[in-house]
Amino acid sequence: MAYSEDHIALAAEYALGTLDAEERAQVEAMMSVDKNFTTMVEAWEQKLGALNQMVGAVEPRPFIWENIKAVIGGSGAQQPLVLPNAPAPPVSEIARPAVAADNSNVIRFIRQARRWRAVATAMTAIAAALVAMVTIGLYQPDLLPATLRPAPRTQVVEVKTPAAPVAPSAQYVAVLQKEGGTPAFILTVDGATKNFTVRKVGVDAQPGKSFELWLISDKLPRPRSLGVIGASDFNASPALASYDASIINAATYAVTVEQAGGSPDGVPHSTPVFTGKLIETVPPAAAR
Repeated sequence: MAYSEDHIALAAEYALGTLDAEERAQVEAMMSVDKNFTTMVEAWEQKLGALNQMVGAVEPRPFIWENIKAVIGGSGAQQPLVLPNAPAPPVSEIARPAVAADNSNVIRFIRQARRWRAVATAMTAIAAALVAMVTIGLYQPDLLPATLRPAPRTQVVEVKTPAAPVAPSAQYVAVLQKEGGTPAFILTVDGATKNFTVRKVGVDAQPGKSFELWLISDKLPRPRSLGVIGASDFNASPALASYDASIINAATYAVTVEQAGGSPDGVPHSTPVFTGKLIETVPPAAAR
C-alpha cells in the first residue's frame, strides 16, 4: 500500500513521541489494523533511535536554574503539584530502551520538512499562474487587467515606391558620306544621355592611318574632336555630354583621315572626307 507524505510524517512523529493524545490514538488504531503501517513506524523508531544516540545531553548553565528559583520564589505560595495518571505506554515504547537525549533537533527537522513541502507547493502554484498569465498576454491580452496588459508594440513597415519609369528619349541619326556617295558611317545619338554610337558600313581602314570624328558648329571657334573611330564595327562614346542640345542637333559631323592614333594637337590635319547632319528619327512621343 502506498502511503501519503502525511502518513509518513505521522509515523515519524509517533516514533519521536511528539504527537498529542488524539494523534497517538489515531496512529495506534492504524497500527492495529495495518501491519505495513506498523512496520513503517518500527522502521522510523530504528532510524530515529540511532539519531538519538548521536545527540548528547545539554546541561543548562547554572544561572538559568537560579533565575527559575527566583521567579518561583517571587510568585507566592505554590500549590502542591498533582500529576495526572500517565496512560500506559504503547507496546512499541515498552520494547525500546529509554533515551534521555534531546530530540529537539529531530523535531525541528520534521517541522522544517513540512514547511519546505508547503513552500514547494506554493511555488508550483505561482509558476503555473505566471505561465497562464504569459499565455493569456500573448493570445488574449484583453482578458488581463489593464495594469498587467503588455504594452502595444508598434511595427514600422517600410513601403518602397517603385522608381518612376524613365521617359523614352528622342533618337537622332546622321549618315556620314561623301557628297553623292554611299554611306561610310552611321552616327546615332541618344537625345537624353547624349551618348553616341558610330557604325562603319562602307569604308575600309587605311594602313598607318586613323579615322577621327569631329563636331563642327558656327557656335564654336573651331572643330572639336569627338575621338578616333576604332577598328570595330561599332564604337560608343559619351564625348557629346559636355555640349548643349542646340549645338548637338544643329552641328555638322565630319570624319577626317589622320595619322595613326588621331590628331596630336586637337586640330584636323586633312579636309573632311565624310560629313552629315543629325535628323530626328524617333521623337519622344513615338518612343513613349
